Amino acid sequence: MSHKFHGGVLSCLLGAALLAPQPASAQASLTGQWSKLQNVPQAPIHNVLLPNGKVLMWGRDQVERLWDPVTQSVTIPPHAGYDLFCAGHTHLSDGRVLIAGGHVVDFVGLAKASIYDPATNSWAATPDMNAGRWYPTVTALGNGDALVVSGEIDTSVGVNPLPQVYQAATNSWRSLTGAQLNQALYPMMFLAPNGRVIDVGPSNVTRWLDTTGAGSWSTVGSRRFGWRDYGSAAMYADGKILLAGGADPPTTTAEVVDLNVATPSWRSVASMRFARRHLNTTLLPDGTLLATGGTSGPGFENKSTPVFAAELWNPATERWTTLASASVPRLYHSSALLLPDGRVMTNGGDGFTDIEVFSPPYLFKGARPTMSSVPASLGYNQRFSVPSPEAADIGKVTLIRLSSPTHAFDQGQRMNVLQFSRGTGTLEITTPGHANLAPPGYYMLFIVNNAGVPSLASMIQLSATAPAPPPQPAITPALGSLSPSSAQAGGPAFTLTVNGSNFVAESVVHWNGTARATTFASDTRLSAAIAAADIAAAGTAQVSVLNPGGAASGTLPFSISAASGPSFTLSVTRSGSAATRVTIRSSPAGINCGSICSASFGSASTVTLTAVTNGNGVFAGWSGACSGTGACVVTMNANKAVTATTNRR
Repeated sequence: MSHKFHGGVLSCLLGAALLAPQPASAQASLTGQWSKLQNVPQAPIHNVLLPNGKVLMWGRDQVERLWDPVTQSVTIPPHAGYDLFCAGHTHLSDGRVLIAGGHVVDFVGLAKASIYDPATNSWAATPDMNAGRWYPTVTALGNGDALVVSGEIDTSVGVNPLPQVYQAATNSWRSLTGAQLNQALYPMMFLAPNGRVIDVGPSNVTRWLDTTGAGSWSTVGSRRFGWRDYGSAAMYADGKILLAGGADPPTTTAEVVDLNVATPSWRSVASMRFARRHLNTTLLPDGTLLATGGTSGPGFENKSTPVFAAELWNPATERWTTLASASVPRLYHSSALLLPDGRVMTNGGDGFTDIEVFSPPYLFKGARPTMSSVPASLGYNQRFSVPSPEAADIGKVTLIRLSSPTHAFDQGQRMNVLQFSRGTGTLEITTPGHANLAPPGYYMLFIVNNAGVPSLASMIQLSATAPAPPPQPAITPALGSLSPSSAQAGGPAFTLTVNGSNFVAESVVHWNGTARATTFASDTRLSAAIAAADIAAAGTAQVSVLNPGGAASGTLPFSISAASGPSFTLSVTRSGSAATRVTIRSSPAGINCGSICSASFGSASTVTLTAVTNGNGVFAGWSGACSGTGACVVTMNANKAVTATTNRR
């Protein structure tokens, strides 16, 4: 055994077990499960999930294929007309796929670009780019255009330094002559919420690219780890990116950056269990991220050290969990992408025609939630209704852009966690606020229940010009309780909490039929600002809630009691040789002396005191505010004091 395993025989054996392929686990709800599907004729290297649910894939043989994950059938579309191997690709806003560059020989790229239209199963050429691109990256922009960067021209010129924007409306290229830079091949590029594009790797110098005008670069800063070639990155929430693995020798490390802050900076998070190079990271509907494949050994592609175990990253804890192991090594030229049913398809790696799918643990935790009547096209910051029998149990709604992976990086996928509220059998969901959060195009919409189980995806198209969805039936709110439920007339302004169900973000609390400023807390709680003028007079106010579309709740009463006058204190003192042998009680209640010998009573109220003796005590009489030995009646028009005298027999 090599000296580098000293002191770690057990962990070495456990690691070897997880690095080796494993049979399906009996605890699939904890570790997930892998399944082999039918092989495809050629090892895929490029994969693109289409809006129709099929996957466009191609490898080294200059044959494009359409794979149906439902039937596992493979069909041959028309040929693009040249070798698409080592191109870059992503979706345009209308669901077509832009493929930039291609292959002459290794390290020599084509200047060609083409568009595949899945609706017509046809290809269309664009004008050529400025020069060849072999290993470029294509990134969708917020205006519906697409940015193309990098790619090798040839072995003498090297990398193409000129970023170009494909202008979809005019089928033309706009060159960013002010932003020429020799980037790495297949750089990991993301559209950020500020509208700029960020390059996060493999270089450890992170840069902004402003695509307006002639374009310009600016430096964000340096990552924590160095060069991460064949690592993998994904935008797991608005403006938040995870980058893991890569490098030679491969690393276990991972780091994140938040582009929403004024000065973004990288920070390290928990490392993966296994070092990985040539891994793929895939966003899942429940908001987690799956890492699959790769090699843990040194060298460009160490085929003797494949990593079979999947790992799951949780953005809430920023930690990894080891899951079930695949049976096929996925190394250089492998891919992974999310399917509409929530499984992850893995394929490729030179020489591997096998297709495996991973069913994450959430698919073994109970029945899926369901939804219906999802609009096919939506705009930005648009609220829409989705019927779901399981609406009350939905804990998350996610939007995931269609995948387009190759060479360890998915040039298409990104995730938005959507705002929503629950109604009776209906979800009210709001799309992302603007196109820099989610560039126009096709996405998979998932609803996820509180157990983490996702629905089947519904394909939707985000567009700035999307028609409004058809009106949905208004959701009727229901009231449960008020807090507080009463106040004294003449009191100060206060915040009223309204508890109930079927509240939405636009719900409005009404006080005697008039709207009051309302804050939405959840689908079961609202708060409203109640002014002092609303409780100026005694009586009963009626509280209700009105939802968009005119659906109104019933009412709950809010009691406003008459203002009371000042109060005065009545004090009782016991005296005499048997003072402890008497108990003085008041009506109305308040005094019970022995223990409580003074109390406050309202102005002009009448208080009656009685003396009850015990043992050998004899009540001798009252003094102070009353006299005699009978009941003591006191009118409270000032503070009063009474002495009760009790002697021994």
